[in-house]
Amino acid sequence: MYKKVLIANRGEIAVRIIRACQEMGIRSVAVHSTADREALHVRLADEAVCIGAAASRDSYLNAPNIIAAAHITGADAIHPGYGYLSEQAAFAEACEACGIAFIGPTASVIEHMGDKAKAREIARRARVPIVPGSDGPVSGESDAARVAHKIGFPLYIKAVAGGGGTGIRLVSEADDLPQALQMAMSEADAAFGRPEVYLEKLIPNPRHIEAQIMADHHGHVVHLGLRECSVQNKRHKKLIEECPASDIPAALSAKIAEAAVRFARSEGYRNVGTIEFLVDQRGEFYFMEANTRLQVEHPVTEAVTGIDIVQAQIRIAAGEPLWFTQKSVRFSGWALECRITAEDPEQNYAPQTGRLEDIRWPGGPGVRIDTHIYPGYEVPPYYDPMLAKIIVWAPTRGEAIARMERSLRETMISGVPTNLGLHRRIMVDPFYRKGAVDTGYIARQMPDAANANPESP
Repeated sequence: MYKKVLIANRGEIAVRIIRACQEMGIRSVAVHSTADREALHVRLADEAVCIGAAASRDSYLNAPNIIAAAHITGADAIHPGYGYLSEQAAFAEACEACGIAFIGPTASVIEHMGDKAKAREIARRARVPIVPGSDGPVSGESDAARVAHKIGFPLYIKAVAGGGGTGIRLVSEADDLPQALQMAMSEADAAFGRPEVYLEKLIPNPRHIEAQIMADHHGHVVHLGLRECSVQNKRHKKLIEECPASDIPAALSAKIAEAAVRFARSEGYRNVGTIEFLVDQRGEFYFMEANTRLQVEHPVTEAVTGIDIVQAQIRIAAGEPLWFTQKSVRFSGWALECRITAEDPEQNYAPQTGRLEDIRWPGGPGVRIDTHIYPGYEVPPYYDPMLAKIIVWAPTRGEAIARMERSLRETMISGVPTNLGLHRRIMVDPFYRKGAVDTGYIARQMPDAANANPESP
């Protein structure tokens, strides 16, 4: 087992990984930018190293500085968390070359699965259904027009190296294709350093369902059930996640989970990952993408399985075999997660910065808070605006919703605007309560959400 792990991330996920290390008796090293000197993960870690200026490119995306910090502190492994360097094959390869373990899959697997066009080909070979689209990146405007004519409109233009809703353009008709193509390529180049895009047929108002998989170095691959991630904002960012997925027939759930395991096994996957699918209104499912890392929403799976996914990542990376089989995985109850962000509902949920004045978190049985904020914390302008995740567990979905509704009422964050009001509205919405959700839910049921002015708690 590792003696010291460096966490190449910030915010709530850095805090989460530090806590896992402490429970395993592993020393932790936090890295931070100049803007994060007073961050909670810096305070909780055994050691901390400043790796650069406030901008992510100078700090949390600065691979040479992070590897140098690992060498200076004697860390024998690096955990990348999610985002930043977690899905960059070059970083995983650099860690290996420098004799530092990368807590995640191999560089080659990250490269293949992280490229969405290559991932579609992997799915095709593994007999996993895929959404109709281009066979790979389109070479230009004429190639895009040819593919678009074949699959039909409306369609999506998606960045090959995309993620988190970035680099996506919806095209409703042929005349809009050239401009949308250029915009998507420019956005992809700016966000990921790669302008390549591919085309994919639009599945109207699908369910966004994902399968959590886990694989060790000894040939064992298991799934930890499905998550419902359909409640998203207009920028394709997830707002609420559930485990298990609501209103999915058992037979369909089994098929999706088996397809995820088949996909992972076909590529020789190792460590923790997520295979994401779209489910259409007829109950047909299609592979969407693979995430070769820990997901933001991993706590809901932990809640219903009792498996610590972060500790599992570390154990698998260290070469330990899975300590359970597929048959021994037990699912209990229902879990929900609400992502609380510093966004102003009166400004179309634009990210906000400022000093947090007062904070009150909910409590009681089955309530978990994953956060990095505290009274007096200064929300910086350089990073993702997520402040916390509120996770609840209860025996049934109805009880979990009631518990989340109560927890959101108890929660208070002052100093910056947040999306707490939107979450409270969702929890009391009849359509959400009966599980009638898909990726168009917010736009359809709450068209005024962008201009909502929720009451203070």
